[in-house]
Amino acid sequence: MPVDMSVVPPVDSGVDISATLLAWYDAHHRTLPWRAAPGTPAPAPYRVWLSEVMLQQTTVAAVKAAFLRFTTRWPTVADLAAADDADLMAAWAGLGYYARARNLLACARAVVADHGGRFPDTEATLRALPGVGAYTAAAVAAIAFGRRAVVVDGNVERVVTRLFAIEQPLPAARPAIRAATDIITPDTRAGDFAQAMMDLGATICTPRRPACAICPLRIGCAAVRTADPARFPVKAAKTARPERHGAIWWIERGDAVLLVRRPARGLLGGMRALPTGDWTDTPPDDPPPLQADWTALPGTVTHVFTHFRLTLTVFRTVVIRDIAPELDGVWWPRATLADAGLPTLFAKAATLAMESPR
Repeated sequence: MPVDMSVVPPVDSGVDISATLLAWYDAHHRTLPWRAAPGTPAPAPYRVWLSEVMLQQTTVAAVKAAFLRFTTRWPTVADLAAADDADLMAAWAGLGYYARARNLLACARAVVADHGGRFPDTEATLRALPGVGAYTAAAVAAIAFGRRAVVVDGNVERVVTRLFAIEQPLPAARPAIRAATDIITPDTRAGDFAQAMMDLGATICTPRRPACAICPLRIGCAAVRTADPARFPVKAAKTARPERHGAIWWIERGDAVLLVRRPARGLLGGMRALPTGDWTDTPPDDPPPLQADWTALPGTVTHVFTHFRLTLTVFRTVVIRDIAPELDGVWWPRATLADAGLPTLFAKAATLAMESPR
């Protein structure tokens, strides 16, 4: 791909970007449970891959504890491949989109079935695995296998747009950002370089109030010379999220509540959940899943997905007979509902139902 001529490396500064950044990383790298310190053997590909999948749209603080839980319970890719789907989904609660958990299992099983339990070591072969995109393949190839790969996550994106003062708004700027990152990625220590860029973005070149005074790359940074580095990356104007509405049905029987399994495909696929109807542009008018005396609970549950904002009304009823087989559900004890691994949306609804006056 031709490099956009507006993306020119800061050659006049006399700064060797990669050498300067690697020297900084050797002294200031973050200690993370999936990392290996500079100068030590590379971490196992399984740990790199698992952490990168977890870190997509999830904070490092949230991932640390989850990563340790996962690697204690499933210490190898073969252990993860043998996990029960429901157990994995429950363990994934709080880590974001559940499609990633489904892809995690599919990828682990493909590594075991097709590669003898060993991750392939090139970007191209990694990309062929289920759920492994360009970023994850590059990160695993560079960090676990020492391959030269251009690794661009959100932190790297921000650092590079500032280094080169890329004026084109996101997301259209991404090809130029990748081209610029390619320019400064070294032939050796590409994994350390990628992690150094991530650390710089997380600790110094932050979204707001970047600490330019202590940045090792400040002399070579084009955004610093604009006197407003926080202006980068430039973002396109946001469009309003569509509003959708729906109903959740809270069905009690004794000390238990009815849970169902969502369809394997689609939002929150394969997860345990409370019964719900369609999510539409207008207030809910779906019929309830059974004839009963329903009470609309005060308040609503709201949840923001990537492409829409959802508002749900929760309806409650109490039944005497066992209707679980009819609705393809299970009775789950209210006292241990936190162990059901409900997605955040349904956990909010459960909290509303349990806290509402009876």
